[in-house]
Amino acid sequence: MTVDIRTVTESEFPGWLRAVHTGFLQPPVASDEEVRSRLPHTDLSRTRGAFDEGRCVATFRSFAQEISVPGGASLPADAITNVTVTPTHRRRGLLSRMMAADLAAARERGDVLATLIAAEYPIYGRYGFGPAAGICEWTVDVPRTGLDRCRPGPEQGRIDLVDAADVRGLGPGLYARFRGLQPGAVTRDDRWWAGSTGFERLPGQTWTEPFYAVYRSPAGEIDGLLVYTADDTWGDAKQPLNTATVRSLIAVSPAAERALWHYLCSVDWITTVKTGRRGPDDLLPLFLPDPRAARITQQADFLWVRLLDVPRALESRTYEATGTLVLDVRDTDGLSSGRYRLDASPDGAVCAPSSGPADVVLDVRELSALYLGDASAVRLAALERITERTPGAIAVAEALFRTAVRPWCPDVF
Repeated sequence: MTVDIRTVTESEFPGWLRAVHTGFLQPPVASDEEVRSRLPHTDLSRTRGAFDEGRCVATFRSFAQEISVPGGASLPADAITNVTVTPTHRRRGLLSRMMAADLAAARERGDVLATLIAAEYPIYGRYGFGPAAGICEWTVDVPRTGLDRCRPGPEQGRIDLVDAADVRGLGPGLYARFRGLQPGAVTRDDRWWAGSTGFERLPGQTWTEPFYAVYRSPAGEIDGLLVYTADDTWGDAKQPLNTATVRSLIAVSPAAERALWHYLCSVDWITTVKTGRRGPDDLLPLFLPDPRAARITQQADFLWVRLLDVPRALESRTYEATGTLVLDVRDTDGLSSGRYRLDASPDGAVCAPSSGPADVVLDVRELSALYLGDASAVRLAALERITERTPGAIAVAEALFRTAVRPWCPDVF
């Protein structure tokens, strides 16, 4: 029997939600309370399911998002999440059919690109996605840092503890400033702030109230926010061996970032700091007198991007060099394929279809990986994922697409 793929109705939503839980190896139930909590925040016109004899066996959802790109522009994106296929229905093309329908609708809607957080590496490249921003986590051995715990405060500015209500008020404005500086950062709506401060919780969700610390500049402006929890661990002879775990740290200046890290490493009883997911070029280790006190405990790809409108995407970001490239972009789905001439400089860029000879040939997944500035055209060429047609074109692509600040997406979605 043919498996039917369609957008989900309100009456089908509980079964769809059970299929989501099944796909993520969670208890395959969806309580009435959970359905009531999730349904008002779910756009059913962008929620797809695969149904076999009325039972949902695969799930897919997208929602509106904006993402920051090099230079600070914010572009509309199709954010993809809740992707599952029930184990009994794998390898039947269900994800391919749902993905094709969603990406076609996104392009028609005017989204410049699509985004997702990939749970598994091999899946999404075949749909034109490329790993565009990675993450890194550190564990800090606080006694080894070399910081003077007797003088923890910043030389300028100050740090204050605030409460969750304060964060709901000041957080969105600070994060908007942060997004203007950080390629790869995505939008956070009011529900995100309510959930991250404990004002809104999913049924059954446990909550530990964190500490909130803000950095105020000498002018009194809030330039940084740190959210962290601490455990209660003691060694022999009543020796405190507590670990602080960072939920979030955003800052709009190195001074704010340094002050917040130094503050956390100076809290009495804290001997270990776990940083959570940070940008791969985070300054944290270099803020410490002994950078080896910060040990990398995870380094991985994280945010994946798929370009849908190549000219608009390439014209919207900035470039740190001047150059011209004709890109022959291959896309098996036909959404972004074509030959495009990019004329770029620090003053701006123009990208338009071209009939001229190609300088570089590449799949849309490689262009998507390059887009936010983290991937290397030289490395991709060495891996035979990019073909150089004009001598020196790979070097031009390297100079144009790479950025001094590496992209980072702080959020899971």
